[in-house]
Amino acid sequence: MFKSFVSKFLLAAGIALAGFAGSASAEGIGASLLTQQHPFYIALADAMRAEAQAEGVPLEIKIANQDLNKQFADVEDFITKGVDVLVISPVDSTGVRTVIGRAQKAGIKVITVDVPAKNVDVTSYVGTDNYAGGVKAGELMAKMIGDKGKVAIIDYPMVASVVARTDGFKKAMESHPDIEIVAQQAGITRSEALTTAQNILQAHPDLDGIFGFGDDAALAAASAVASAGLEGQVKVIGFDGMKEARDAVASNPVMVGVIAQYPDEMGKVAVETAVKVMNGEEVAAEQPIEPGVVTKDGETK
Repeated sequence: MFKSFVSKFLLAAGIALAGFAGSASAEGIGASLLTQQHPFYIALADAMRAEAQAEGVPLEIKIANQDLNKQFADVEDFITKGVDVLVISPVDSTGVRTVIGRAQKAGIKVITVDVPAKNVDVTSYVGTDNYAGGVKAGELMAKMIGDKGKVAIIDYPMVASVVARTDGFKKAMESHPDIEIVAQQAGITRSEALTTAQNILQAHPDLDGIFGFGDDAALAAASAVASAGLEGQVKVIGFDGMKEARDAVASNPVMVGVIAQYPDEMGKVAVETAVKVMNGEEVAAEQPIEPGVVTKDGETK
């Protein structure tokens, strides 16, 4: 009778512990995204939610609002909750290293999406091949300005993906010796980019082209060009491919092209990768997504 009681007790305890373990391992995915003030990131988040629902896994998304301290706090909350996988688009590619390390020490696998982290290894990076996109932007610029002239770059130097874009753009320019990069200045938000573009145009009234690291920067630059009365002289190329920029390429003579990213594909792959990691499967360390090129003639990839 005593043995029977012990057996039943151990069985009940085992069931309880199994249930606890199951709940601890079913915390799912925590995502810390750079912003929700940009159509790109809205599309990225929507795609993540749709894929998580299709996969039947819990997903919680927090928005850093381009604030590194907010991102730290959000990731700390995910660590406390015990998520299985952290998907993060870093506000600062270098500054985020510390909090990624804390998540990894807590046993959480980390996937970066869109923006890579620097000086820290993560399980996988899912994002546009930004360097290749920058090269495409450079080649398009050379074509649009007749393979000679002066160009400028509006930059976001704290983000590694943008650094890769500008590096690719500058690499492409090496094959076009008659094109000179006369300015490279930061303009993170659209309003900041507008001021940057105005300053560049004032300093270089003979400018022929501007490459904006993102569509907001490019649209701001196009506005500055129009205000300066230089529509027939300066060509602008953006990077993202959001609807407003695509529409501008179709209708605005200043906006001659945009390098298109695919946030819906990116979000889907990020969640697919997180689920594979939760299931103990191996995943690729880098999963580049090839960007497209949108011009007035259409879209190519």
